[in-house]
Amino acid sequence: MHVAMLSPISWRTPPRHYGPWEKVVALLTEELVARGVAVTLFATGDSLTSADLAWVSPTGYSEDPQLDPKVWECLHISAVFERAREFDLIHNQFDFLPLSYAGLVDTPMLTTIHGFSSPRIVPVYEKYNERCHYVAISDADRRPGLDYIATVHHGIDLAEFPYNEQPQDHLLYYGRIHPDKGTREAIEVAKRAGKKLVIAGIIQDQTYFDEHIKPRIDGDTVTYLGSVGGARRGEVLGRAVALLHLINFAEPFGLTMIEAMACGTPVIAFARGSVAEIIEDGTTGFIVGNLHAAADAVARVADIERSACRARVERYFTSARMADNYLRVYQEILDARENYRPWGHYTNLLEREKHKVKELVVSPGQRLSLQRHEQRAEHWTVVAGEAMVTVGESETTRRRGDSVDIPAGAAHRVMNPGREPLIIVETQTGDYFGEDDIVRLDDDYGRADVHKPNVGDG
Repeated sequence: MHVAMLSPISWRTPPRHYGPWEKVVALLTEELVARGVAVTLFATGDSLTSADLAWVSPTGYSEDPQLDPKVWECLHISAVFERAREFDLIHNQFDFLPLSYAGLVDTPMLTTIHGFSSPRIVPVYEKYNERCHYVAISDADRRPGLDYIATVHHGIDLAEFPYNEQPQDHLLYYGRIHPDKGTREAIEVAKRAGKKLVIAGIIQDQTYFDEHIKPRIDGDTVTYLGSVGGARRGEVLGRAVALLHLINFAEPFGLTMIEAMACGTPVIAFARGSVAEIIEDGTTGFIVGNLHAAADAVARVADIERSACRARVERYFTSARMADNYLRVYQEILDARENYRPWGHYTNLLEREKHKVKELVVSPGQRLSLQRHEQRAEHWTVVAGEAMVTVGESETTRRRGDSVDIPAGAAHRVMNPGREPLIIVETQTGDYFGEDDIVRLDDDYGRADVHKPNVGDG
């Protein structure tokens, strides 16, 4: 399996500080590579990855004001689809724009919908609903009228968030500073509860910060740390007695909640969006309906066992679990493809009475079965990659532009020994081209049967 992973390019993958989508992409990519999945990550040029990195934009446009977002997004997305035939699957984590390319390629595309920024983007998802596959990041964020192949919750790397059994006595607000995220509400709840509040996060709405947040920052009762990333992120989350997540919108997921719980920090949150899927009310935090209830909940956080917060994340919200779920989705999509095989896939290009033309795409490190055909001969031409070809007792290497003849009845096999997809144009000649004219003599996938023909190709 070879997956093209399309990341956003607002920030580096993984981000230095803020960048939740890029963070999820980085974690998933590393998990997949560790499991032996071939992944090409399309991200910024300064991204850090174990996958093959493909890039157009040198860095994130939110980090370099000289980069025009529309221009670089256009170039970035087109780079994936110009190479679409190299991949078994395109995993789009970029939002709705790549969907408009889906009808131009045969490669199946999975889109993780990281929320709907506006109802105005929904028509794009509706148009491609039957052609593409959608994953929701929470059940709460599923939109009526769209078909979803699965819900896959985000996961985190637990190693980045050390457990802290003995926090300090302050509350924490962690996230972008914006009216939607409830920074102002967090300050009010901390005041009512008689607790100090630490604020960490990027300023996304400068006017909101200047008018409602900055005047309350005194360095004593309210402290602002700025944007916090890296190892310091876990420290800041773990030191708090509770995280205040008093959002004013239906948040699709909320990575900060699981990051805090991983450190042992319970979460007090408004009952909006995905909150009820993440917090176990009364066990890992409190789900409340207003500021008064939030302030009352602060007095009860001592009743929460911090180890229960960590345990919930370990069970449901790790990057390993996220990868498991995505791999199941990938396989479901590929299995549904009529011409998908364990070694790659093929496309029928032309069929006439006496000849048939196919394109074979063999994934890196994979090989077809050792087989023979009684009623047809074949001619293979390599158009991309490197092929290790067996015909009878002969084994040769073929590269782009090379070809080989396979007589009827000859045992033959092809392997891709390289790191890139091997693409072969296969011309069949004879009187019969049915899929049952295959006898597999040896097979890596348990399909060999020398006593009868096997239905299927390769």
